[in-house]
Amino acid sequence: MDARSSRRCPAGIKGGYGASLRRFCLMLHSHGQVTTQRLTTLLNDVGVEITASSLAMIATKRQVIRFLTERLDGFHAGDAVVLHAGLVSAPFVTVDDTGARHANRNFHTTQIGGEHFTAFRTAPSKSRLNFLALLRGNYQDYVLNDAAFTFLEDRQVDPALLAHLKTREPRRFANQVPFLEYLAANGIDIFDKEIIRPFAEAGIWGAIRHHGLVGNAVIVSDDAGQFRVGTHALCWVHAERLLHKLMPATPGQVRHVKTLRDLIWRFYKALKAYQRRPDPRAARGIQARFDRIFSLRTGYGDLDKLLFRLRRRKAELLRVLERPETPLHTNASERDLRGFVIKRKISGGTVSRNGRQARQHARPDEDLPKARPVVLALSWRSAGDQ
Repeated sequence: MDARSSRRCPAGIKGGYGASLRRFCLMLHSHGQVTTQRLTTLLNDVGVEITASSLAMIATKRQVIRFLTERLDGFHAGDAVVLHAGLVSAPFVTVDDTGARHANRNFHTTQIGGEHFTAFRTAPSKSRLNFLALLRGNYQDYVLNDAAFTFLEDRQVDPALLAHLKTREPRRFANQVPFLEYLAANGIDIFDKEIIRPFAEAGIWGAIRHHGLVGNAVIVSDDAGQFRVGTHALCWVHAERLLHKLMPATPGQVRHVKTLRDLIWRFYKALKAYQRRPDPRAARGIQARFDRIFSLRTGYGDLDKLLFRLRRRKAELLRVLERPETPLHTNASERDLRGFVIKRKISGGTVSRNGRQARQHARPDEDLPKARPVVLALSWRSAGDQ
């Protein structure tokens, strides 16, 4: 027998390389932002051979990409645990999204985070249905319960149809197929997207509540409609940006915009002071001050329309009065997404499913909340052993 074929590799050696090298490369690429091309050059320069072929004894970029994207089950599992724990326990979550490219198509990366967790998911859609599916976590079921029917009532679905569907006990469906079969059996056209959308959203929202996810958490976002679910709060920074985007044409209009922006930022400081020391008596004064500011009429049509629009969102803009722990902005979400934007600009999009998952899960960036790096540290240690 050939002596080479009878020798066993040392423990931890898989595919011709050990766990430490795998961890080193993953850390350089994700934490150090070293591109795959530079990582390939580095491995070749130090004489590391990771190819499985005996004919080519140097690393290629394709092999390095496989090295960085395959066998990352520890990261995927850890990421799922972080998201589930956060959705169960967090008193608030902030959310935001950014564009992404995958398989030569436009995708969207959504960030969901709280004080002690953050998670990212990349999908082809940024609809409310997709966002609810992200909040559902790893569950795939649909539930028609009180929460689902309240959701449908808010969407002004025919009350007679809701009365026909409602049962004494909640109905739970393992996945989308039996759920659609049940709706079709009750006379709902499941092939009409406009008709079926609110029922699909309600079924997922019912599942979210059934599993104890989100709970009483406040969802803080910009004015994007897909995030407006549950107990919602608006980001003040995004609200003020709407004034900044106005294009006044006369000195008087410029003066009106400047005055309103100054009033809003002063009001914002008052909200921050209330957040530090909540006082029910002060809350009444803050509400009255809000009404005075956003009831102003300047004669500048676009500005007056915007003030009226923001006044209609009073409950969401003043959520902090009833929930002082709620952030006044989504800066944390924007900061967490910054790494994705940098990665997209440098490396472009992803091609394979493994690559997409690796980019959204194996991200120990220094500016992420503390709990995520703790969980990922365990994933780094186990990554080379998979």
